[in-house]
Amino acid sequence: MKKEFYIISDLIENNSRVLDVGCGDGTLMEYLKNNKKIDIRGIEISKNNAQKCIGKGLSVIEGNAEMDLTQFPDKSFDFVILSQTLQAFYNPVTVLDHLLRIGKSSIVSIPNFGYWKVRTSLLFFGRMPETNSLPYKWFNTPNLHMCTIKDFYELCKNKDIEMKKIIGINNNKTSLIDNNNIKVKNIFSEIGIFLIS
Repeated sequence: MKKEFYIISDLIENNSRVLDVGCGDGTLMEYLKNNKKIDIRGIEISKNNAQKCIGKGLSVIEGNAEMDLTQFPDKSFDFVILSQTLQAFYNPVTVLDHLLRIGKSSIVSIPNFGYWKVRTSLLFFGRMPETNSLPYKWFNTPNLHMCTIKDFYELCKNKDIEMKKIIGINNNKTSLIDNNNIKVKNIFSEIGIFLIS
């Protein structure tokens, strides 16, 4: 399991109600259900992945988060998770608004387009980057909106979103991010994880 998922798990309290948006094949959901005694649900756009989740005994609906999050009532979950999916939406701010409406807290992780390997790939090689968190070619990437940790931090500040905790991951090492170190962490973190409300 990815280091990111362990960190997300640590941010979630036992006995919480959780919605995993874009839950993929259910790896994180299964881990949370088995290790944190969490009531977890998922929504997944891929029919194949939704079927994999159901095959694991997970409660998942097939749906498009950009259209289907409207069906969830306000504050119906303690936590809403969006793991490395925000950049793939046509309207990421609308999706973010729904996450904050549906959950008492939200956990959003993003691949950091400000990571030094991404920067050097463009600067020195003139090519779109490929990293562990961005494993796609330019022509088959699902990413529509390139975003850095600093970009998402500024968006949260501008929208008066409370950032309870920000964690950067680099080579499976983690570090806390705050206003004092964001410029450096934006360069040296491959993934950013935000606990917001």
